[in-house]
Amino acid sequence: MDRVFVEKNAVASSISPLPPMHYMIKIQSFSSLANEKYELGNFEVGRYKWNLVLYPNGNKGKNVKNHISVYLGIANINSLSFGWEAYAIFRLFLLDQNKDIFLIVQDGMGNEKRFHRLKHEWGFDEFISFEDFNNASNGYLVEDTCIFGVEVFVKERNIAKGECLSVIKNSTSFKHVWKIENFSYSSSYKESELFTAGNHKWKIGFHPRGDGTTSRYLSLFLFLTDRNVKIYAAYTLRILDQVQGTRHETFVNNEGTWFSSSEGRGWSKFVELTQFKDPGHGLLVEDVCIVEAEVTVFEILKSL
Repeated sequence: MDRVFVEKNAVASSISPLPPMHYMIKIQSFSSLANEKYELGNFEVGRYKWNLVLYPNGNKGKNVKNHISVYLGIANINSLSFGWEAYAIFRLFLLDQNKDIFLIVQDGMGNEKRFHRLKHEWGFDEFISFEDFNNASNGYLVEDTCIFGVEVFVKERNIAKGECLSVIKNSTSFKHVWKIENFSYSSSYKESELFTAGNHKWKIGFHPRGDGTTSRYLSLFLFLTDRNVKIYAAYTLRILDQVQGTRHETFVNNEGTWFSSSEGRGWSKFVELTQFKDPGHGLLVEDVCIVEAEVTVFEILKSL
């Protein structure tokens, strides 16, 4: 059974015969350690990779003197998603090799610690004094060898969603023209080839007999095909007048709207089929129609 001693600064120390659950490291020739800081191990608990951070001569960055500093750290923080954070309760261990029992140091109040990008290490500046560590009767350093350990209990939290919004200065319009031949031989939905506008991929969707909400109209839509991005854009869809060149069937959205890959934007009742097929309007000539899309990108929202 553990015996626990709580110090005034809310750091608790105890002794236990039980080893740590998650990680131990045996360090030989401890007195020869040359570096100020060692990041030891890379073990996984609660979907995160952790390491034991050891300052054998004390953490000079915190002006620690005459003590060994030991911390628990999140490993490989640059590989984690934006907004990551982990909450954990942990205990740090040091083996008394004379008695085969462990000194355990932990937060005296049992508080969980919040690990995140700006604070990815927690622990104890004064884990153990040089005097106690080097005292042969304590058994922590035997034949210049010592054994440290750690166990971690992770509490899950929701991870904040991160996005990056880019505003396009001096936005430029991009046009794409799509020629559809043999109109009368097809009643099925058609899609144009992909085209680029604002460095992203788009396509036009064309329902020659309506989109299911109506059969009297031709339906026309614009789609963003890139995933994991939202784009705020103004757009225009046209069926060109091939006879006079002045009476294009046009629908315009100048104010702009948000596009994503999950849904298209456009009009179910773009033009009535009787009007579309009327030779006088020039929209269908020799069974050919010409569709034009014009896109102006204003803002881009990407996931981080």
